[in-house]
Amino acid sequence: HEPKPLHDTSTPARPHANAHDQRTNEHPRGERRRGSAMATMSVRVNTARLAAKTPAAAMPARRAARALSSKRGATTKVRAGADAGPFDGYAFKPIRERDVSREMTTRYFQDLYKYADADVIIVGSGSAGLACAYELSKHPDVSVALIEQSVSPGGGAWLGGQLFSSMVVRKPAHLFLKELGLEYEEEENYVILKHAAQYTSTVMSKVLAAPNVKLFNATCVEDLIVRDNRVNGVVTNWSTVTLFGHDTQSCMDPNVLEAKVVVSACGHDGPFGATGVKRLQDLKLVDEVPGMAALDMNKAEDQVVANTREVYPGMIITGMEVAEVDGAPRMGPTFGAMFISGQKAAYLALKALGKEGSALNTFTSLENQTGAAPKNLGGKKKGGLGGGLFQHHG
Repeated sequence: HEPKPLHDTSTPARPHANAHDQRTNEHPRGERRRGSAMATMSVRVNTARLAAKTPAAAMPARRAARALSSKRGATTKVRAGADAGPFDGYAFKPIRERDVSREMTTRYFQDLYKYADADVIIVGSGSAGLACAYELSKHPDVSVALIEQSVSPGGGAWLGGQLFSSMVVRKPAHLFLKELGLEYEEEENYVILKHAAQYTSTVMSKVLAAPNVKLFNATCVEDLIVRDNRVNGVVTNWSTVTLFGHDTQSCMDPNVLEAKVVVSACGHDGPFGATGVKRLQDLKLVDEVPGMAALDMNKAEDQVVANTREVYPGMIITGMEVAEVDGAPRMGPTFGAMFISGQKAAYLALKALGKEGSALNTFTSLENQTGAAPKNLGGKKKGGLGGGLFQHHG
C-alpha cells in the first residue's frame, strides 16, 4: 500500500487561490515548515494565521499576547509617572457625559431666551465691533448680544497687514490700547503693538467677562427685522446653514432676535462684508452703497470716525462698513479708526437708549485735540456728541 501523498499533484492549483491557501500548501505542518528559515523568522505571523483556522490551538498564544500587552501598558504607566514632579499621579474627577451636554445646552438656551430681546445687538466682532462691545460692557444695565459668523471672533485684527504680526495705531487712538493695559513701541505720530493678536485677545477677554454681554459665534445674520420704518432686530441662523445648508436642504428656517438698537460692524471683506447696509439698499431704505474708494490712510481714518452714525432708524454703522456706504477711502493696515469708530457707535447706542449722560463719563481713553482729557462731558452741544468728543477735526 503506497502512502497517500500530502497533495494530489494531479489536480491543478485553483486559479483564484488566495495567498493564505498557497502558503499553507507550500508549507504543511510537517518537518519542512518547522525547518524553514522563513517560518522561523515569522513565527508570530504564522501563529496568528494558524489561530484564524484553529482557534482552540491559538488560545495559549492569545493569552500570551494579552499578557505581553498588559505588561507593556503597566510599564508605560510607570514610566509616565517617573520624574513627573507635581504631575505624578495627576487624575481628573469623574464626570458623566450627559452632564457635559446638559451644562452646555441649558446655558446656551438660557442665553438665547434672555437675548431674544436685547438692548443692543452688534453684528460683527472685528476690531470695531469689539471696541463697541467693550464700551457697552461698562454699563451693566444694558444687555448686549454680539453676533459673529466665524467660530473665532476678531475679524482681521489677529494680524497687521498682509499676514504680518505687528499692529500700527495712529495717535491719539493709542490711548485706547493704554486703557486696555497693552504695551507698545512709541513713535511721534503712532505706536506699534508687537502683535495684533494682543489687542484682539485682550479686548475680547474683557468683553466676554462682562455679565451683560453674550457672544453668539458661528452665527450669521441673514436679514433684518424692519417694521414701522425702523430696524428692530436681526434674523439669524447657524453659519454652517447660511454658508452651506440653503443650497442642499429644501427648508432651513432661521431664528430671530429683537433689539432696541442694532450696530452693524460687518466690515468690508469676506462673505458677509457690509451686509447690513447692503440689505438696506436691497430694501431701498438707503440710496446706494458705492463701496469703499482706493486707499488713503490720512483721509480714511478721519472719515470713518466722522461718518459713524445711525444710517437708518434703529441701525448704527461702524468700522469699514462706513466706508462701504459712503465711498470713503480704505485705510489699509492701520487700526485706530476702528477703535474710535466702535467707541462712537457705543456712544450713539447709549444715546438712543436715553443714557447719554452716563455714557459720556465712561469714555476714559478719549482726549481732545490739545492732548488734555475731555472735561464737562455731560453737557450737550449742537450736533449731539457733547463737548467735541468724537467730533471731526479736519
